[in-house]
Amino acid sequence: MKKTDFFYDLPQELIAQTPIEPRDNSRLLLLDRKSGEVEHKIFHDIIDYLNEGDCLIVNDTRVLPARLYGVKEETGANVEFLLLNQKENDVWEVITGPGRRAKPGSKFVFGDGILKAEIIDVLDGGNRLAKFSYDGNFFNVLDEIGQMPLPPYITEKLQDKERYQTVYSKELGSAAAPTAGLHFTKELLEKIKQKGIKIGYVTLHVGLGTFRPVKADDIEDHKMHSEHYYLPKETADMINQTKQNGGRVIAVGTTSCRTLESVATFKGKIEQAEGWTDIFIYPGYQFKCIDALITNFHLPESTLIMLVSAFCGYENTMNAYKIAVEEKYRFFSFGDAMFIR
Repeated sequence: MKKTDFFYDLPQELIAQTPIEPRDNSRLLLLDRKSGEVEHKIFHDIIDYLNEGDCLIVNDTRVLPARLYGVKEETGANVEFLLLNQKENDVWEVITGPGRRAKPGSKFVFGDGILKAEIIDVLDGGNRLAKFSYDGNFFNVLDEIGQMPLPPYITEKLQDKERYQTVYSKELGSAAAPTAGLHFTKELLEKIKQKGIKIGYVTLHVGLGTFRPVKADDIEDHKMHSEHYYLPKETADMINQTKQNGGRVIAVGTTSCRTLESVATFKGKIEQAEGWTDIFIYPGYQFKCIDALITNFHLPESTLIMLVSAFCGYENTMNAYKIAVEEKYRFFSFGDAMFIR
């Protein structure tokens, strides 16, 4: 298939700039993946479409406040750092802007001096290695002065950093939120449990590659970025028990989906597993674990809309997106949700 097969026309005003309050008051498009039938609900109605004996699998990763604004020590010139990967204790791979200010040996100051950095290397592709110095705990310092690395299509400043975290986020390490989970409140999750639906946790640390556009005309030629995942034993056991009892495994978000499908593909079954995945799911892929999917509306020509098309069919997906645009749903990270069943 061609990249252009996954294009749809999206008016700029439908790109959500701020989250809905409360979280579960966003809209929900129900999509039947067999018939293609569409219904319109509010997200908290999802409980009516979950059955006793089902299990929800959520990604408990937590987003690093990885965007730092500071100055060059020698000149006072403004600089921006975006933390990508921790290489060793205080050494991180970073994107710097503007890059010309960040030559090896250059020193930078953030948060009125509570965090300092020195560039120690320039990597292939232009990213830098920076060594940080600080007092206390690095992640506490980051929490104090760092900003959320919001996607480039969100231009409004986020007032509350926790709104770009799920209410169950725990494992620090993502460069972007698993946004399908942003719609859940603690109260809604409690009601779901009381109905007899189990909730299992996986961890997949979302990389900035999730926003990288597909450049290859033939989608099979696209090279996926790699992300670290962990599927604990208790979640694997829950999934296997659910399957044995005839319940559905419902992935909350494409990240949970990719974790489960990676393990099922690599191991041939669902079991405790940890590693790196660059699985690319597009039409023609045979799903091995999930039975339903909760997800947001994704960018045109993105790997994520390709994954959704693989799950519920290309025609059904593109038709649902056409309806969502006509009905003025809100799109992308802070936008509305779909439940594909």
